[in-house]
Parts: sequence; structure tokens; C-alpha cells
Amino acid sequence: MRKMSGWIHHFPLFQLYAEAGLPQAIRRSLSLILLGNIFGNLHGIICGGGTTAMIGLANQLQAGDLAFGIINGIPQAAALLQIPFSLLVNRTHQRKKYMLTLGMFSRALWLLFGLIPLVVPADPVWLPLWTLIFLLGISSCCSAVINVCWFPWLSDLAPSRIRGRWLSIRDMIVAVCNLVFGILVARLLDTLPPDRRYVIIFLIGGTIGMLDMLCFGFCEEKYSAPAKKLRIGGMVREVFQNGPFVRLIVMWTAWCFTSNLCAPYLSRYSVNDMGLSFTQMMIFGTAASSIATVLVMGRWGKALDRFGCRSVMLVAAVATSLTDAFYLFSVPGSVWPVLLRNFFGAMFWSACNLSANSMQLSASPDETRPSYIAVFACVTSLAGVTLGTLAGGSLLEWWEGAGMFTGALDRMKMLILISVALRLSVSLILVPPLQNDRDGTPGQLLASLIRLKK
Repeated sequence: MRKMSGWIHHFPLFQLYAEAGLPQAIRRSLSLILLGNIFGNLHGIICGGGTTAMIGLANQLQAGDLAFGIINGIPQAAALLQIPFSLLVNRTHQRKKYMLTLGMFSRALWLLFGLIPLVVPADPVWLPLWTLIFLLGISSCCSAVINVCWFPWLSDLAPSRIRGRWLSIRDMIVAVCNLVFGILVARLLDTLPPDRRYVIIFLIGGTIGMLDMLCFGFCEEKYSAPAKKLRIGGMVREVFQNGPFVRLIVMWTAWCFTSNLCAPYLSRYSVNDMGLSFTQMMIFGTAASSIATVLVMGRWGKALDRFGCRSVMLVAAVATSLTDAFYLFSVPGSVWPVLLRNFFGAMFWSACNLSANSMQLSASPDETRPSYIAVFACVTSLAGVTLGTLAGGSLLEWWEGAGMFTGALDRMKMLILISVALRLSVSLILVPPLQNDRDGTPGQLLASLIRLKK
């Protein structure tokens, strides 16, 4: 028992709490937020536009490229509702209430997804697919409240000097859980009877998502600023008058657009065109990225605190821009492009996400942070992820209808080439003007990484 308590005492997360001198109630709440994040990410392995489960269900419901793009884009388009939700949260200070009502309902709807092929008539043929899209839309609209609650909640509980390291430790723990759970889900998808496969999988996904919301029901509610009634017009003007925050929005929107031109379609391409199984996709996709995240997130967290968000973002964004190019060498049955793209991609895209999250917190004022985060999510999700996904799906369908790119350089590989070139341009042009919260430079960061490798 003493050995166990000693190990817990030396666990990095609890060392962070001790360093910050946090009271017991706050430590407990941060641990519950971590547990909720774990459940939320496990929920996301099953429930989301581009998951292997959704790819299989969409294929069964005969979704084309554009319809699949719509499925991927709906959760991002629903981010538009984060703005009114943020005003509501700022005015009422009732995050827990919204997480346990709207958030819980959004997760509970996923229990129904697997039943669609069984209970929705197949005539007309479009009805099951559009039933899925309708349920996804309702769930996504309700879940828009989640981001404007939990992220500012974390900011109010965790001091700024430990947030970067807390997020990196969280990402490592989440990656390990994703690794184990992802392989289990893939095996279930490959081995369960086809008529019950999606019923069971989405029941699991919905239940885990509800557990995520339940964790927040036991968290301490703390607000760093008093309740404040804001108007949408005034709030949006305030956000867009904040120069550093606007530059971050522009950069991340462009990054999301160029990334999502092809990223949502890579997994489907791997299953449908390369012929990989769900288990292969999970092992060489989710598992590979989880292992890479565990290996590097501790270093990225320290680099963030030492060299600053902009330095980490620039190095990571340039490297991430190139990783989709591994798919240019794909052939039917080959797993190496999937493995290399996800392993090396995760080593750097995890740093991009960590930097973007930290920049949102450092560039937004305490008293209106939910509104800033809502505007950020709304613009980047709608103009970045959604439009990028729909543009990619439209190009794929247009090229297919026109009979273009049917040889070795197929339509997916052409889309990858366009995406890689645009992402690299965004990284080199739009990241350098961002505000850095430390004195470190990208050159110093690269030198530090090279020394670590030696």
C-alpha cells in the first residue's frame, strides 16, 4: 500500500498539482475533467464523422463522397451555436447544468445510430442515410455547448503556468487509452455479425459519451470572472479587435481548410480502395498515432513552456504538412502509408493542437473567455473544417464524374498533392506573425530537439 501511495505521489499530474499548490477540491476536479476527457476521446473513436464505425455504417447506407463529406462537416457546422451558448454560459454561470442536460442528450442520441439499418425502411433508398444525417445534426447542435463549458472550466481551475504540461500529460494518458480501446473496437467491427455490429458498437459509444458528461457533474464549479451579460454584436466586435487572437483565428482556419480537403477521406480510401480491414486501420492508424503521442507529448509540453506556442506551432505545422504525402505511395493491400502517415503525423499534429489550445487561453481575457473560444471554434469549424471537407468531397465527385485521374495518380492522390502544398504554404506564411508567449525561437527549439535525438 505504501508503494502504491508513493507511486501516486510521484505521478507527473500530482506533482503538477503540488507545484501549483492547488487545494484538494481543485485537484479532484481537474482529475475528474481528465477522466471526462478520456471518456470523451473514447466516445470519439466510435462516434464521429470519420471514424471506422461511421465509415462502415455510411458504406452500408450507400453514402457517396459528398454525402460522406456532409457527415464529416455537420459536427463542425454546428459549432456556429457555440456563440449563443457562450453568451448563455457567461450570463448564467451554470456550466454543470448544461453539460448534464444538453451535453448528456447529445451523447445519448448516439445509442440510436446503430439501429438505423434495422428500423428505418430501406425504401426510399435515401431515407436511412438522411435519418443518420438528421440524428447527427441534432446531436451536434446539442453538443455545441460542451466546448464552451469544459475548456474555460479547465482554464479557471488550472493556473496558466501548468496548463501546457497538464494538457500534454492528458494527451499522453488519452493516447494510451485510445490505443487499447481502438484495437478492441476494430476487432468488434471485424468479428461481430453484420446485422448486430453497429447496434452494439454505437451502444458502447453512446454510453461512454454519457459517462464523459457525468464526470463534470462532480466537478467544482469555479469562475475567474463574475457573471456578465453580453450581446452578440458587442462580443464579436471585441473578439475581432483583439489582434493576436484574430491572427490565430485566420491561421487556424486556413490550416483546418487545407487539412480537411483530404484528411476525412483518407480512412475511407484505405478501407474502400486499399482494401484494409477495420483492425488494420485501427492498428496502423489509431494505435500508431497513440504510440507516437505518448512518446512525444511530454517533450512538447516542456517545449511549449520553454520556447513558446508560436515556435512549437511553426516547427510542428511544417512537419505535419508533409505527412499526408506518404499516401502518394499507397497500393492495394499496403499498410505502410497508413502507418507512416499516422505515426509521424501524430508526432507533430499533437503539438499543433497543443499550441492552438494554449494560444486560445493565453490570448483571451478571463472574463469573456467562453465567448472568445466560441468565436474561435465557430469560425475555424465552419470556414475551415466544414468548407474544407465539402470542397474535398465535391472535387472527388467532380473528378469521378468527369473520368479524371483514373491511373496511378488517382483522384485521391491528386487531392493529397493539393492539400500538402496548401498546408505547407499556410505554415510558412501565417504562423510566423502569431504572438509568442515565450522568448524562445523555432531555431532554438529545433536545436533542442536535435540534441535530444543525439
